[in-house]
Amino acid sequence: MANPAIANPLAHAAPVCWLNGKLVAPEQATISVFDHGLLYGDGVFEGIRFYNGKAFRLHAHLERLFLSARAIALDIPYSIAALTGAVVDTIAAAPEPNGYLRLVVTRGPGPLGIDPSRCHSPQVFVIADRLQLVSERVRHEGAKVIIAATRRLGADGLDPRIKSLNYLNHILARMEATHAGADEAILLNNAGRIAEGSADNIFIVKKGELLTPPVIEGALDGITRQVVLELAQTLEINAREIPLAPYDLFTADECFLTGTGAELIPVGHVDGRALPACPGPVYQRLSAAFRQVVSQDI
Repeated sequence: MANPAIANPLAHAAPVCWLNGKLVAPEQATISVFDHGLLYGDGVFEGIRFYNGKAFRLHAHLERLFLSARAIALDIPYSIAALTGAVVDTIAAAPEPNGYLRLVVTRGPGPLGIDPSRCHSPQVFVIADRLQLVSERVRHEGAKVIIAATRRLGADGLDPRIKSLNYLNHILARMEATHAGADEAILLNNAGRIAEGSADNIFIVKKGELLTPPVIEGALDGITRQVVLELAQTLEINAREIPLAPYDLFTADECFLTGTGAELIPVGHVDGRALPACPGPVYQRLSAAFRQVVSQDI
């Protein structure tokens, strides 16, 4: 009988990686320096949470991955069923039952120059690791957010529904938040309306009504965002997708962020303005319901 430690050398490793069809140790997970995903940000990805050894809303994530890939004419060399198996195998090899997956598809290696037609071997990998966007103290007391000077690229530049590897404007916004001593940055679109956070969607509450920017305003069509909208309907909380301005954030009764990495994070301050309730009653109801959905799905 094989020694378990030898049979599964990744069992105690963190992080864990699945690369092009097989599990490998992180230090062996290598990609060419000529990969256009590295050179030009040419590729797509998904962030996926797993709880108690099971990926949350996996099919929705994979559907979005394939739509993003189709939008940039990138052929993923695996089916949804095959990538489902890859995710299952990666989670099984992970050292902990709860964590975060990053599933990435790059254009693959090719000659220098931005022409993607000369790349013929897309690279696919899945990483399992931990991800904590804010501390437990911030999650309890509420995040401090600023409105960034960096703008969200519009649909006429890069459609927000494409979850691409090009995150530079979000990184610049996040740098603004760090420099300002804030926990997160909110990006506006070119019209000066609220789009999203640097790595999350945004909701506000006004007079008991839940409001969030439409995708057309520059918001990613977030999986967790959709879960929250579904929960609002179940809890009979009136919810609408409407354009929002900074004024709406400043005068909100509550505000919170949602995302696969973020889960649900209450916001206590917007550009130095304290909100009346943090965490507010609507957030608390939705957060409790989200936890229940997570436990039911696993």
